[in-house]
Amino acid sequence: MRHLPRVLIVEDEPAIAELIAINLRHNGLSPTYVEDGEKAQIEIDAILPDVILLDWMLPGQSGIYWARKWRNDVRTKTVPILFLTAKSEEIDKVAGLDAGADDYITKPFSTQELMARIRSVLRRRAPQQAEDSVSIGNLIIDGATHRVSWQGAPVKMGPTEFKLLNFLMHHTERVHSRSQLLDKVWGDHIFIEERTVDVHIKRLREALGDAGNMIETVRGVGYRFTQHPSN
Repeated sequence: MRHLPRVLIVEDEPAIAELIAINLRHNGLSPTYVEDGEKAQIEIDAILPDVILLDWMLPGQSGIYWARKWRNDVRTKTVPILFLTAKSEEIDKVAGLDAGADDYITKPFSTQELMARIRSVLRRRAPQQAEDSVSIGNLIIDGATHRVSWQGAPVKMGPTEFKLLNFLMHHTERVHSRSQLLDKVWGDHIFIEERTVDVHIKRLREALGDAGNMIETVRGVGYRFTQHPSN
């Protein structure tokens, strides 16, 4: 039997949560909704969801708190998190992305937009298509096994960071603008803002540690992966 992607909706307004759940069911997903982070944690402990739709403003701890907590937990580290919020200022979007969210949806939103974003993060979480292993210095990425190692030690990172690194390592020494990276890494996900690229580059560098300086910022243009970092 085909597994229906499980979507955990963390939303304290029952009418909104129920409406989202109905739309998700009609689109072939399996939604569950709870009204706060504590109940969400119970659901996650029981069955790991494929996607978390997380409201920013929740009773008790905020969505920002829970996003950080789940992103720092080994079990939930790679589960896509989409913020649902009425906050639309860029500073709020950046805060949500920095907290570990994969995407950000401003209320009110259409069912079509919500489904497009969910499908996008599910695609990004799907196993990478088998590709040749690439080795640059002591950094190795294997598209077939979805593994990265640096100086012989495994490197943990999220699915978007892996896909970003995979693209950059297959196209070394070339400068890629943010819009080009969005096209190549995020594909047809037309809602993502260019600022998102910066957030994921930052996460990728943090995951790579000492190898992170192989990803160079080309001021005013974009990013380049190089074997010979200038710093």
